[in-house]
Amino acid sequence: MKIRVLQVGPIGTNCYLLEDEHTNTAAVVDPGDEADRILAQAREDGVEIKLILLTHAHYDHTTGVAGLLKALPGIPVYLHPDDAARLGSPVFPPLGTDPKPYGDGDVVKVGGIDVQVIHTPGHTPGGVCLMAGDALFTGDTLFQGSMGRTDLPGGSYEELMASLKRLAGLPGDYHVLPGHMDLSTLEAERKGNYYMQQAVL
Repeated sequence: MKIRVLQVGPIGTNCYLLEDEHTNTAAVVDPGDEADRILAQAREDGVEIKLILLTHAHYDHTTGVAGLLKALPGIPVYLHPDDAARLGSPVFPPLGTDPKPYGDGDVVKVGGIDVQVIHTPGHTPGGVCLMAGDALFTGDTLFQGSMGRTDLPGGSYEELMASLKRLAGLPGDYHVLPGHMDLSTLEAERKGNYYMQQAVL
């Protein structure tokens, strides 16, 4: 398993290529913009993009979907139904396709890689984190030293704190790959993230 990090769009959203080197296939996690650059990176890495996984449906995580679908017609786009229901409303722009639903406990395959879905509402109603091996893609639920905002439509501070408590309770340690800013580890966030510490009180 290999993970490529690309900062895309005007606010530098973290987009990830989750690559299975054995099958030369990949998923794009949160293509926030710059579809051509994402496609070029996949070509350089020698992998074929087979699916798009969205941690939530805010524009800065989905703007690149249309360009990817134009280049790769028919590839599935996965999104939690609670965010899919808001598509077309403010801050949840249309995707240009009907997303496939995934929810808590579901497993999506990327080649031979199992990607487990954890529903983590709070930033948005349908926010999810994605667990693959020792990697945890946290979208805008958990950041290094911080958490996602809850003042946008559909946000809930109480739900986000419950989601952080759930993440803190995961056994073991994970590489945390958030939607913005620097990468971290789950253990570092347990020890140093004020919001996560408050969530487990």
